[in-house]
Amino acid sequence: MQEDDLGALVGYRLKEAQSVLRSRMDETLRGLGLSTPQYICLELLSRQPGASNSDLARGAFVTRQTMNTLLHGLQRRGLIERAEQAVAGRALPTQLTVSGQQLLDLADEKVQQIERRTVSLLDHEQAKALHDALSLCIEALSEPDD
Repeated sequence: MQEDDLGALVGYRLKEAQSVLRSRMDETLRGLGLSTPQYICLELLSRQPGASNSDLARGAFVTRQTMNTLLHGLQRRGLIERAEQAVAGRALPTQLTVSGQQLLDLADEKVQQIERRTVSLLDHEQAKALHDALSLCIEALSEPDD
């Protein structure tokens, strides 16, 4: 395969889009003192208060160890609260503080601008088709191999 054929591969284009999106998010969120994984963690907690470290790690596409480090940093900044003791098992339920929610609200505005820019060259039908096609790709890759 020649170098210029790489762009014809769907997986390569997906990775390229993900890389550009991540760079834009990192640039934008840096001004708020957040990384993209920290933002995703705050967003997940706003939707699922009390989520476990494992659930947050899966949702943010990071390891449990990375999420644990990330949570400690957010806790030191007063953006989240973690229970001192687990209600059941070993998981320490985590939730946003008022400060965490306020910062998330600011970050959401900026991330929504990036989201709109991402699909700005598409019409409504194309944006929906892209979303649907990506969902089908995820579904196909999530199925076990035969």
